[in-house]
Amino acid sequence: MPEKSKVEKVVIIGSGPAGWTAAIYTARASLEPLVFEGAITEENRLAGTLPLGQLALTTEVENFPGFPAGDLEAYMDDSIDKSRRQIMAPHAKEGVSGPELMELMRQQASNFGTRIITDDIVEVDFDSHPFRLTASSGEVTEALCVIVATGARANYLGLPSEEAFKNRGVSACAVCDGALPRFRGKPVVVVGGGDSAVEEATFLTHFASEVHLVHRRDQLRASKIMAERALKSEKINIHWNSELGEVLGSDADGVTGARLKSTTGEPDREVEATGVFLAIGHTPNTAFLNGKLEMTPKKYLKWTVPFRTNTSVDGVFAAGDVADDYYRQAVTAAGSGCMAALDAERWLAARDG
Repeated sequence: MPEKSKVEKVVIIGSGPAGWTAAIYTARASLEPLVFEGAITEENRLAGTLPLGQLALTTEVENFPGFPAGDLEAYMDDSIDKSRRQIMAPHAKEGVSGPELMELMRQQASNFGTRIITDDIVEVDFDSHPFRLTASSGEVTEALCVIVATGARANYLGLPSEEAFKNRGVSACAVCDGALPRFRGKPVVVVGGGDSAVEEATFLTHFASEVHLVHRRDQLRASKIMAERALKSEKINIHWNSELGEVLGSDADGVTGARLKSTTGEPDREVEATGVFLAIGHTPNTAFLNGKLEMTPKKYLKWTVPFRTNTSVDGVFAAGDVADDYYRQAVTAAGSGCMAALDAERWLAARDG
């Protein structure tokens, strides 16, 4: 008779701060977690869903506790597996970068015995137990408990110039990047017209000399109170009936400005800026679930128990930006990864008991 396949105690889908934190906690609880970190494919690169999550697409990380500015090169040489250290970019010696922080989290999870598969889960069956997860390779994994930590990707316009200057002045997170030196005392551009765009623009007024808020209509979609805040700000200059046509810059300087296109037939115009911030929403990475879990109208996973990470299926938990359309920070994602791991551990203990 063929040997019966092993049923995993915990499978974690995703490899951002939430996924690795969940792995660290479940591994330390002797739950032998298996992480599907995602596949390294051109499709995932273009979609912004490569392994290690959105933080791997950023440069300096100044706001993750425990990583002040400083030279971490010797520490990383000693801490990270040599085979992965060799393919990392040279350390900038200004603190920790996004890719470095994610590699450190991945290594920490691995040190406690987390097993890692570099593949995508493309189909789930939560109708029976154990749950069945199908990878893109066709391999099926059975699990008693699942933690979904696939995150959410920022929406971009798809301009070639936008892609060319990502991490060199183009960003989708003002809270993450707005305080960086390149934006301080300099003009910046924010694209969007909803609450998120106004929040980003308002936040950036604390650092930038001027914020150009670019909106394709003649009035903001933001709530009334948020719209009034933007209209009253002396540092926010709203460009009505306009859209981003091109990010301007050079290899030496990164972003130096933006070309704005009129939606009403007026001539194009250029503004000086050291940064362009896209605030046109995020897309949670939940399509692979095919509606098997309850979601919000924006397709984020719903936490069904107050102050817990439970989803609509008993034994399936959600952590990080895949269930959070409000905070979207590395530290909050990591915190909810810890919560999901503890929820999973207690759920399994109650089931066994």
